[in-house]
Amino acid sequence: MFTMESSNEVTKNLTDELLYFFNGFSSWESSVIKSSELTVSEAHAIEILGRYGRMNMKDLAGKLGVTTGTTTVTVDRLEKKNYAQREFTKEDRRMILISLTEKGMEAAKEHHKYHVDLTEQMISSLLEDEVEQLLNILKKINANTF
Repeated sequence: MFTMESSNEVTKNLTDELLYFFNGFSSWESSVIKSSELTVSEAHAIEILGRYGRMNMKDLAGKLGVTTGTTTVTVDRLEKKNYAQREFTKEDRRMILISLTEKGMEAAKEHHKYHVDLTEQMISSLLEDEVEQLLNILKKINANTF
């Protein structure tokens, strides 16, 4: 039987494991990014633009979970490093879209490959049905939490 006491213990253990995972993932990502000239926030912006294509500042900020002001600073730095560029739309010259340069697209591909490699490493110890369960659980958590 699942009691309140066992529920509290499960929650504590799950919290501990999630923190361990988050810290490990953050440390891994920092070490990957340190080998480039990018900051973590710049790499995340490149990752979003690489996945979704060009978008306006508001949409990019939303996908990054930060303010447009923070995103503007990040995009300014990416432009200076030649990873991203701002483009005016023909329909509305006030609308500015952010897109990756060729250098930015290469960085997005490289960063994505690091993530794929880490994912493959993480699931290598799981059975096929466990991988499917993990995927379904993560989808459910993401849909209901973020």
